[in-house]
Amino acid sequence: MRMPDPLPLAAAPRDRLGRPLHDLRISVIETCNFRCPYCMPAEHVADGEGAPDRARRLSFDEIERLARALVRLGVRKLRLTGGEPLLRKDLPALVARLAVIPGVDDLALTTNGSLLARQAGALREAGLHRLTISIDSLDPARFRILTGGRGELDQVLAGFAAAEAAGFTAIKINCVVQRGVNEDDVLPLVERFRGTPHVVRFIEFMDVGSCNGWRPDRVVPSAVLRDRIHARWPLRALSPGYRGEVAERYAFADGAGEVGFVSSVSEPFCGDCHRARLSADGQLFTCLFAGQGHDVRPLPGEGEEALAARIAQVWRRRTDRYSELRGPRSTAAKKIEMYLIGG
Repeated sequence: MRMPDPLPLAAAPRDRLGRPLHDLRISVIETCNFRCPYCMPAEHVADGEGAPDRARRLSFDEIERLARALVRLGVRKLRLTGGEPLLRKDLPALVARLAVIPGVDDLALTTNGSLLARQAGALREAGLHRLTISIDSLDPARFRILTGGRGELDQVLAGFAAAEAAGFTAIKINCVVQRGVNEDDVLPLVERFRGTPHVVRFIEFMDVGSCNGWRPDRVVPSAVLRDRIHARWPLRALSPGYRGEVAERYAFADGAGEVGFVSSVSEPFCGDCHRARLSADGQLFTCLFAGQGHDVRPLPGEGEEALAARIAQVWRRRTDRYSELRGPRSTAAKKIEMYLIGG
């Protein structure tokens, strides 16, 4: 049976601030093999925590049904996240199912890279378009500390090399920068990937969740990092690749590639946020900083059209603009943890 064509963007549902739904991040698993302090600190998330939720994880059938329903509503970009998504068994099989959905223009995956060497080829063959790999330091000892004592930089770089060999180009490298922690890793990361098609993106330390010890004085504003890089390798601003792009893009003046900056704290971009997040247990979150989600797990016998209509109601009620309103009261409020919705 042929799926109905996706809604034209002009007819897609908009939230109360007039924002359409365009991007969907799908968490396929709530566990991770790292314990990065800004996401899943070991002192707050013990091994095995979250295991009772395994029985409630969405099946691949349910994920595909939800993706198809959301494409009806205007979603064009899908990103698989976790936890660590490569811990989800048979992930390439899910990629293959999502890659053929009419209307999906971009299918990406964010990973810590530690398990990528064994799966890069299968993911590429299944139809994955793009990869993002998190690397917060190129110093092996510091990298291990920043992953809660569990990450080996050599494994991640081997995964990166395997991804290149499998045909992934313009891989994005995400680095969360914290004052007094890994500021001096910024220039080495830029130098390592300058002259390649890959793009390093520096992300301001954000108050996601309630257990990462966020404080404003630990944020290094993107403007500071941009000036530091520009002093070494002159930069010029680039236009956004699409409306709602979260990273500000800059090209090296000498043509040796580009870098990006995600500035949710110092330069909020809520006004153009077209993104929703689906947790592994079927909760739809309309903001990275939301305190609760909306249960959108497909109901028995629920058709695709009815499922899409139910999700559209959630989106039309959306008023989120947390980063624009950030203050002492909001930062202290209980929020969903990053590892449950993939950042």
